Amino acid sequence: MTRSPFFTLHRDLPREGPGERGDVAWAAEVAGLAPDARICEAACGPGADIPALLFAAPDAAVIGFDLHQPFVEDAAARFAGDPRVTIRQGRLIATGDGLPDPAALGPFDLIWCAGAAYIEGVTDCLTAWQAALAPGGHIAFSDAVYLTGSPSAAVRDNWADYPDMTDADGIAERVTAAGYRIVATRLLSDAAWEGYYGPIERRIASLRSGADAALMSVLDEAEAEARIWRAHRDEFGYLLSVVTPA
Repeated sequence: MTRSPFFTLHRDLPREGPGERGDVAWAAEVAGLAPDARICEAACGPGADIPALLFAAPDAAVIGFDLHQPFVEDAAARFAGDPRVTIRQGRLIATGDGLPDPAALGPFDLIWCAGAAYIEGVTDCLTAWQAALAPGGHIAFSDAVYLTGSPSAAVRDNWADYPDMTDADGIAERVTAAGYRIVATRLLSDAAWEGYYGPIERRIASLRSGADAALMSVLDEAEAEARIWRAHRDEFGYLLSVVTPA
């Protein structure tokens, strides 16, 4: 299968966004996750957080889904020998095209969504996912937030594709609007960001020689994104929130 320039860069990377095992462990503890919980990883990418979810709940049944078939194939291959894990194609919110969303696959004790809820909107995702939660269930999601009331032009340009990006108070408003309460929040650490950008930067360096124009454009964009974070990490971050229906 021929992969796009994006997947040429991202294939086999350890993760598709900032995060670390400690984030999952913290969320699982806050949610009081049982060892045999039913867990959904929404927009799982290559399945980077599934091992940490299984460490937190060793007897869990984990369903991971992603819209993008190359990620589905990579994650399915990675966990092919683990009967606790099911990987399939799916959507954050159902559109009627036959692909399932969490509500069609639940109920779940925990829905984990690392950095992807913004695609459909935090409030819309949380609202749709109420139907996917078992009684007492929780959702743990991370979303990009501004850490200052006056972010620089470089930072605003970097997040131009997310015009609704807000701060922690704005996230709280969206959670409340969807009918949830916040149990706890924490900002992702610098180590979580390095765990994402470090491998990407090494991959960029390995691909530049011989890259065509399309791939070079993707490499340049990814390198600029990492550079913005390193220069302006005090202006934005990812807020991890654990929420439950109010």
